[in-house]
Amino acid sequence: MTHALLISVFIIASCGLVYELIAGTLASYLLGDSVTQFSTIIGTYLFAMGIGSWLSRYIVRGLITRFIQIELAVGVLGGFSAPALFLIFAWGGLFRPALYALVLVIGILVGLEIPLVMRILKQQFAFKDLVSQVLTLDYLGALAVSLLFPILLAPHLGLNRTSLLFGLLNVLVAAWAFYLFREQLPQGGWLRGQCFAAIAALAAGFIAADRITALAEENLYADEIVIAHTSPYQRIIVTRWKDDFRLFLNNNLQFSSRDEYRYHEALVHPGLGSLPGARRVLVLGGGDGLAVREILRYESIESITLVDLDADMTRLFASHPLLTPLNDHALRSEKVHIINQDAFKWLAQNTEIFDFIVVDFPDPSNYSLGKLYTNTFYRLLEKHLAAHGAITVQTTSPLYARQSFWCIVRTLESVGLRVAPYHAYVPAFGEWGFALATRQPWQAPKHYPPGLRFLTAETTGPLFQFPPDMGPIDSEINRLNNQILVHYYEREWRQVTQ
Repeated sequence: MTHALLISVFIIASCGLVYELIAGTLASYLLGDSVTQFSTIIGTYLFAMGIGSWLSRYIVRGLITRFIQIELAVGVLGGFSAPALFLIFAWGGLFRPALYALVLVIGILVGLEIPLVMRILKQQFAFKDLVSQVLTLDYLGALAVSLLFPILLAPHLGLNRTSLLFGLLNVLVAAWAFYLFREQLPQGGWLRGQCFAAIAALAAGFIAADRITALAEENLYADEIVIAHTSPYQRIIVTRWKDDFRLFLNNNLQFSSRDEYRYHEALVHPGLGSLPGARRVLVLGGGDGLAVREILRYESIESITLVDLDADMTRLFASHPLLTPLNDHALRSEKVHIINQDAFKWLAQNTEIFDFIVVDFPDPSNYSLGKLYTNTFYRLLEKHLAAHGAITVQTTSPLYARQSFWCIVRTLESVGLRVAPYHAYVPAFGEWGFALATRQPWQAPKHYPPGLRFLTAETTGPLFQFPPDMGPIDSEINRLNNQILVHYYEREWRQVTQ
């Protein structure tokens, strides 16, 4: 019995940390700014655990019954936390209050668990042994889950199934405790029924997890979802309405197939078109292959190295029959070499030189992305640029995120590059910004490859002109140790959406 309860400590510690990780991950997926979300959720959760530990002093009778009931409550609330929060967000509910209310309640219940276990076990151990045994298993359970969550649980089970699985483990601990102490429980039939009901509900939820996710996403996205996939790094959704395919990563729109040509022609051709005879190209990000499609229009190109962190993303856009027509099967070209690695690490480890570099990352909405817009990253980038080469960077909207845009421009200039900022109108996004960085003065292309639908040599010049409401404003350089760009970006886009 003693060993069974100690094993239960390991399990409930694992479950408690999983609910905390799920809440932080969900918040960063749906609200952005992962550092803020994880920091506030961890703080709230630890505070709630402290409240739970303090409240445990008031449980003086029926310790075993209360422990079983608390385990059942933690299992049901924690198990259904991810599906419930997904549905609340998708249906336009008060997501943030619901998130912190759940974190607070679950944290209080988790804070009650260990004190009650220690009081139940106090007859079996000396105090010093009791504390060391319980806390050792508690910390080991937390370690196990902290390793399993990013490597196995979140990428392969998904957040919904992970929370339901660990909720089921919590309930099974309650059922095991009921079995061990069944002769000491005066209301055994009622507790047994609660255990069976909780197990049945969580098992049904686990089986129906995909349907729950689909139900939430059907309400979240206006159009039919044709691809829904969770990679180790992000949730990939593709929707379709008539002939319009839209890609969403973690709920953020990446392109609409009806007008993405405007974005990708503007991203690639002002830079590459000014480099006659360019042979070697590097694309960072751009796992959808749409920038690669534009680069392949140039006959002089001999090799394209595409570095994108997410192997699932490049695999989908290289093989899925709904997606490959969008990039003209560009990722299957013999000229394209795909590397699935963190771009920052790859640049630091690689010594190749390129004539043209395209930087097509998502917007700097969190610190993981923000590091790819820092002067440290741009110094690495500059080392890989040929003497007469060019770099093009997508730089968010100069209209809606004006200070963010000019922050990126200033950061590029800070590493010694000449920067020509420009913008283009993309209906799905509005005015969108780019920066062309070179070592030599840039000369506008006199002609482009055939087949372009948006750019011409005559319409290129006006892209580099800014009206007063998008013109330069003071901005700090985005450095790795402060990531001021993430703060600019979050503030500006919050103002747009309010």
